[in-house]
Amino acid sequence: MSEGRPTLRERRRSETRRLVQAHAVRLFTDRGYDAVTVAEVASAAGVSAMTVYRHFPTKEDLVLIDQPAQLIAERVAASSATQPLVRRVGDALVDAATALTAHMGDEQAPGERFLLDCLHLMIATPALRARHLDSQYALQEAIVDALGNDPTDTEAAFRARAATSACLAATHTALTRWTEDNGRTPLPDLITRALTASFGADAVAGHAADAPTERC
Repeated sequence: MSEGRPTLRERRRSETRRLVQAHAVRLFTDRGYDAVTVAEVASAAGVSAMTVYRHFPTKEDLVLIDQPAQLIAERVAASSATQPLVRRVGDALVDAATALTAHMGDEQAPGERFLLDCLHLMIATPALRARHLDSQYALQEAIVDALGNDPTDTEAAFRARAATSACLAATHTALTRWTEDNGRTPLPDLITRALTASFGADAVAGHAADAPTERC
């Protein structure tokens, strides 16, 4: 067995987490976030309320998505330290968006629809907007850590946080536009365009930032 392969217990935990979150987001989308209780989410998922809270300590956590942060941090860590900070972070953001919204032909990916539903909820619900800001700070710190700078070099840490914060702000603008358009324009294209508008044509490597491409 390979060292990094998840155990059966970890796989079951992950499957339960995905199941609970899928039912929660569906109920919140259909009936409104404030109208649905955690007990109702648990009933829909076929688990106890205690199980829900074991995976999601608060109701707001049911709408947060952990996967993007993990993908982004992994791609930042794998990037070359010789590249500019904005390029390292920007490429990771575009690559993660590509992975999360991958689809075949004109069919919308299940992960893409789920992400759109979560973003719609975050934009429409004040409590979730506040929780989203907390998650963005955690993502910023994960990216800064992944950049691998010497923690005792305060100037390097400052530059890393400044570059990361600016990239995330541009990405937030792209996510908002993507949500408002209900995913008609590919998310990686919007993030590329936002980063290019903020930092110039060299901000993202190997990604076109020309006219938008919309899906019907």
